[in-house]
Amino acid sequence: MKIGKVPENVLKRAVFKQVHHRRPEVILRPGVGEDCAAAALGEDEVFVFSTDPITGANQGMGTFAVHITANDLASAGAEPVGILTSILLPPGTREIKLRRMMEEIETACGELQIEVMGGHTEITDVVNKPVITVTGVGKVKRTELVSTAGLQPGDELVMTKWAGMEGTAILAAEHRAELVQKLPEELVTTAADLIRYLSVVPDAAVAKKTKITAMHDVTEGGIFGALWEMGEASGVGILADIQKIPIRQETVEICEFYGINPYQLLSSGSMLIGSPQGNLLVENLQQAGIPAAVIGRAVEGNDRIVLHGEEKRFLEPAASDELYKVNA
Repeated sequence: MKIGKVPENVLKRAVFKQVHHRRPEVILRPGVGEDCAAAALGEDEVFVFSTDPITGANQGMGTFAVHITANDLASAGAEPVGILTSILLPPGTREIKLRRMMEEIETACGELQIEVMGGHTEITDVVNKPVITVTGVGKVKRTELVSTAGLQPGDELVMTKWAGMEGTAILAAEHRAELVQKLPEELVTTAADLIRYLSVVPDAAVAKKTKITAMHDVTEGGIFGALWEMGEASGVGILADIQKIPIRQETVEICEFYGINPYQLLSSGSMLIGSPQGNLLVENLQQAGIPAAVIGRAVEGNDRIVLHGEEKRFLEPAASDELYKVNA
């Protein structure tokens, strides 16, 4: 396709025809010449918004784009309602690529019961590979809104699923040929399949039934980055135990292969939750089929520390994610 707006016939064929799921809150939907979307909420509800670009994955971009944004909304205690997408494609991109991207987006939206409310699609030489930016719209009752900044000293820190999960899935999918030369093929296949655990919407739904003070989805910078960010946002110290942080063997093997730190690797699909009832929260999550563990607690002060036996590591703000050392 040539530089400029995607032709109207392609827009209808490759984009609009792929969008099927509808939400009752949405009252103005995408169409040719339609620049806005609209949704109606109840009196005691508030909108929650989030936006994220997807640039670090070459495969499954549509899937990642939806889940990453829905996870952000869920971490605020919100129910995702819809998304608006901005898709920038380099010149020469074939229509089939756009269509498959939209199919991925719609499939993920269907799984989460959310709607593609609108967006923009363009061919531009400003990018040399596809970029998807997604703005998510969610709703929550005013009294149930959760922030990253609510952690209190004494609260336990609960982590769902496993460290480095998203980065592991991306590396396994995009570097399979290289990895299977040294690692068992079954391990690489299982690692790539971790993408199916990408959503934390169920995690948040269970967590909200227990007393919680803060939630934060674990993304760039991995669990070390998320621990720092929750502590910084809340103005508290953090004391965590690396031996209690759940991690998959697939992640350990792939990170050893590339010489990267799994605890600083992209970890969407994992939620960090503050609660004065950590063990009860873990029990409730596990009963719902969601792996979880208490990995530390909030403390007075500003030090964010991860223990490894007798050793202490003082955390710092997250730098560039470990994924980019491989996918440069």
